[in-house]
Amino acid sequence: MNLRCAVLDDFQAVATSLADWGPVLGRVEVVSFPEHFDTEEELVAAVRDFDIIVTLRERVSFPASTLDRLPRLTLLVASGMRNSVIDFAAAARNDVTVCGTKSSSTPPVELTWALLLGLARGIVTENAALRAGGPWQSTVGVDLHGRRLGLLGLGKIGSRVAQVGLSFGMDVVAWSQNLTERGTKEHGVQLAASKEELLSSSDFVSVHLALSDRTRGLLGAPELALLKPSAYLVNTSRAAIVDQEALLDALREGRIAGAGVDVFDVEPLPGDHPMRTAPRLLATPHLGYVSQHNYRTYYSQAVEDIEAFLAGSPVRRLG
Repeated sequence: MNLRCAVLDDFQAVATSLADWGPVLGRVEVVSFPEHFDTEEELVAAVRDFDIIVTLRERVSFPASTLDRLPRLTLLVASGMRNSVIDFAAAARNDVTVCGTKSSSTPPVELTWALLLGLARGIVTENAALRAGGPWQSTVGVDLHGRRLGLLGLGKIGSRVAQVGLSFGMDVVAWSQNLTERGTKEHGVQLAASKEELLSSSDFVSVHLALSDRTRGLLGAPELALLKPSAYLVNTSRAAIVDQEALLDALREGRIAGAGVDVFDVEPLPGDHPMRTAPRLLATPHLGYVSQHNYRTYYSQAVEDIEAFLAGSPVRRLG
């Protein structure tokens, strides 16, 4: 009897078209689920009879309560090499091997600039007006040249965002809890004296930090209050780094010029979620990693992970 493999959250139905599953077909039956399972009950009911699960990024949680209810599961493949929503101890207790894949930092860098430029030049507003026969030129764009870009985080993604900012002629500063002046000089940017100084002096602030106990809620109401009324905030990292209610209040009250957001406290975003109707918000449905190159990498390496596991030599193990 063939093993069964469930591919979760294949929203665009591309998992089997962007990768060659031939090496495992004949031994593994692949079933793609284009819908998201909102509850643990729905997830368990759908995949309890599968031996292998391929999950997309951190979209689906696998706590102990879920893993304990999946008796056939032997291999869990997660895209990316870091995952905060899998209980690795519970996986080990249930004899579930967890493997990952590579993930490129280029797509989130590009999306960050898509959001920032979209905000600065009123792209969505102007496009909607043009298509609807509305006013010809209704916004006045914000120049990037000479403006300050403040980066919270200067890692793989933040440093590449910085390079683009410098090419636009922006004054780029960065801050994180462990960042040093030597670290910023390597990338040709300035070290902000403090988080507060970065927030109060920047025209654009972009978040590029990993979510941890230290960064959760890093930007709350007091921090957002430091932003200029003309400033824009972009978050393509993790929603929990920014207090969502505080951000909504700042947008509704016009205390900042706008925000570009790709990450949310609940994903997929419910139809009645206030983020869907917030003013001054340019929002995308967590597209940071969604690109042809990344998807080819995710699913091609998922196939490699499965093939190696079947051969008794798992690769790219997590946990």
